Amino acid sequence: MTQRKQVHSPRRHLPLFSSPDPLRPIAFRMGRSISLAEVREDVGRFAASLPASRGFLVNLCEDRYLFLVAYCAAIARGWTNLLPPTRAQHVVDQVAGTHVGSFQCRDAAVVGALSGEPSDLAIPTEVGGDHVAMIGFTSGSTGVPQAFPKQCWSLAGATARSSAAIRARLSGRFGDARPWIVATVPPQHMYGLEMSILLPALGDMAVHCDRPMFPQDVAGALADVPEPRVLVTTPVHLRVLSESGIRFPDTALIMSATAPLDAGEAASAERAFHSTLLEIFGSTETCALAQRRTAIDEPWHLRQGAKLEPGEDGTVVEAPWLPGPVNLQDVIELVSEGQFRLRGRNSDLVEVAGKRASLGDLTRRLSSVPGVIDAAVIQLDPVSSGVRRIAALAVAPGLTAPQVLARLRNLIDPVFLPRPLILVASIPRNELGKLPRQSVIDALARVQREDDRH
Repeated sequence: MTQRKQVHSPRRHLPLFSSPDPLRPIAFRMGRSISLAEVREDVGRFAASLPASRGFLVNLCEDRYLFLVAYCAAIARGWTNLLPPTRAQHVVDQVAGTHVGSFQCRDAAVVGALSGEPSDLAIPTEVGGDHVAMIGFTSGSTGVPQAFPKQCWSLAGATARSSAAIRARLSGRFGDARPWIVATVPPQHMYGLEMSILLPALGDMAVHCDRPMFPQDVAGALADVPEPRVLVTTPVHLRVLSESGIRFPDTALIMSATAPLDAGEAASAERAFHSTLLEIFGSTETCALAQRRTAIDEPWHLRQGAKLEPGEDGTVVEAPWLPGPVNLQDVIELVSEGQFRLRGRNSDLVEVAGKRASLGDLTRRLSSVPGVIDAAVIQLDPVSSGVRRIAALAVAPGLTAPQVLARLRNLIDPVFLPRPLILVASIPRNELGKLPRQSVIDALARVQREDDRH
């Protein structure tokens, strides 16, 4: 595969919403189903509140329905959605400050617009395929967040393949029935946007607009909507749900992403929900790229038309919904046509005393120590001698750091034992369960400062 500009032929215009039936349900909110006709009316109300001159909408809405309305209104008005990697105000201000004409939109702004009279503004049924619908940002788990613009045609192509993957899993039992999505992830991140906003808007599905967190709330949200139900979540959240003992309504499909999931965890989730679990492989750069049924499959299965070219330092991705080749830091091994194994990330590989290891594998081994609930392993920046130490955070109630290290010594090469290993009450993950590198460094420094004071 050569590094060449991929030629694409986006449609000049694309529908703002798929399936134009005005009565089709698109969302469930506050105890009732909301039709496409109602959504379009609300989109018109909010779009009318935006200045006619094009700008950037920093979509910070926590209510999923208000996010959906604001997201679609911005596109209908010719604006571009900005989705910061976190809603921390200093990050939001930084993103807004680098895009002239930015408007920070929170729930109250949309609620205010929706409380007014219906708008005379005509909402288009189609939008320009080359319009930049959004700019997403990487999470910063391996460094500084980077911006990636997405055009309407690209998002539509990725969504079509996500929709096809879900419907293929459901069709045998449910035929053409419309899937209902319940998501525990926020819509600001690429995974949450794809699965809980774009699928309802462009994939003829419907979404529960709550973001349930506790197991009983997830069970309640699933009970609110008809079958077939699709739960969109993360490994960290899935672990809590599977171990809760709560009886969940029949859930046809579980989608998991944002962090690695092992076969045992996937099998436990399938048993807890009497369901099938699909793990999604993707990124802000590429959207969803592949999936696998982790409980029984090790290789990943590429989405239709996607191609990978592995290299020593990462992987080049080409796909029909991408404007050109994309370089990922993920190191992969091709298994067969359309299948691959994930070997880690280029930035994930470390070398100590001439030996190499993966930070992801070290984290999994630390997490497997009896008594350890959660963990994170990183390699620190070089000290004056040039040495880069391995450090770790761990949640291990009732254990001391020396006890954890003693147990870990039997699981890894001693040269990779983390120094320091610091026990904490919780790992500083973001809303998706991801762990930005800087958050670990800050947590290590904070705990060490507290120890020095004592």
